Amino acid sequence: MGGCAGSRRRLSDSEGEETVPEPRLPLLDHQGAHWKNAVGFWLLGLCNNFSYVVMLSAAHDILSHERTSGNQSHAVLLADILPTLVIKLLAPLGLHLLPYSPRVLVSGICAAGSFVLVAFSHSVGTGLCGVVLASISSGLGEVTFLSLTAFYPRAVISWWSSGTGGAGLLGALSYLGLTQAGLSPQQTLLSMLGIPALLLASYFLLLTSPEAQDPGGEEEAESSARQPLIRTEAPESKPGSSSSLSLRERWTVFKGLLWYIVPLVVVYFAEYFINQGLFELLFFRNTSLSHAQQYRWYQMLYQAGVFASRSSLRCCHIRFTWALALLQSLNLAFLLADVWFGFLPSIYFVFLIILYEGLLGGAAYVNTFHNIALETSDEHREFAMATTCISDTLGISLSGLLALPLHDFLCQLS
Repeated sequence: MGGCAGSRRRLSDSEGEETVPEPRLPLLDHQGAHWKNAVGFWLLGLCNNFSYVVMLSAAHDILSHERTSGNQSHAVLLADILPTLVIKLLAPLGLHLLPYSPRVLVSGICAAGSFVLVAFSHSVGTGLCGVVLASISSGLGEVTFLSLTAFYPRAVISWWSSGTGGAGLLGALSYLGLTQAGLSPQQTLLSMLGIPALLLASYFLLLTSPEAQDPGGEEEAESSARQPLIRTEAPESKPGSSSSLSLRERWTVFKGLLWYIVPLVVVYFAEYFINQGLFELLFFRNTSLSHAQQYRWYQMLYQAGVFASRSSLRCCHIRFTWALALLQSLNLAFLLADVWFGFLPSIYFVFLIILYEGLLGGAAYVNTFHNIALETSDEHREFAMATTCISDTLGISLSGLLALPLHDFLCQLS
């Protein structure tokens, strides 16, 4: 690339040397690339999770017409979680080393396939296949795009996280709005086939070519001021590339990553224990809202909190995410006590707690990956991002194993 604005070059002629200013186009190009990458990663986060949120809502809607039993509802949750869990378990073993473009293509095709399958579903089996495709798309996309951030300035992590947070809010609103406007679930799903196309366009047309990046500014100062928590005696390699890491180095990096993985697992365990096991049981009769309306408000406030905190990195950095894990665990204990004893007098107290729950969950996600970007070396960052992706899915899986049986037990008591 050319020199930055304000640099000078020397031209020789017969009369001597003359100093003339360089043009400022390189600076403008740099700013343009910054915003293209920022918007690109925001759209990638939005599209990667948007398809998943919309499709899963539609799957429950369509399966409800098939008079699904509780076992079939549990099958939807398994189809939702297991493919993503398998993909993220494979990531540290070499999945993240596969070429990026084919992975993005597979993710986009699976997202489109999930829309089509669920739209034309006339059986539980077909609907579950759609859920599986959406899970593959979301899991593969998250591993791919978070790994890709290793090749770009660290600021793109904030944009990616904000996009994923926006997907939960906009995805649920768009599906609800279009179906209430008179479109059938099938028509709504088919109208959203542009989302996978937007994901592919954002990657192939909007992102600039990844190069060795200089974080610059405040991030550079903050990174240099910190003592890296993950350090090995690795030979110097291409920035952002983990293809040359030995198994021993990967194990050493993984042990260092436990400082980030464990608290994020705890946050998501408590978070989804609340969402899967307690939301339907937090029912208030002293309000004009029906049971279904209360549940929708809980989901909407939770998604709003996640979106706000995943977009807050430029305002607030949290290094010690263990504090967020502790606070989310206290949230779970408090709401579980209320389900058991019923001491909260008004639903508005629950509204505030659930908004707070979403804020904690979103903050844990974005700050975990931001801290990894700051505290890992260039050659380990791609591997570290791909490996830490397992945290949220592992927490959700563990919570499902306990929350669903507890939910059924509490329902039998009531």
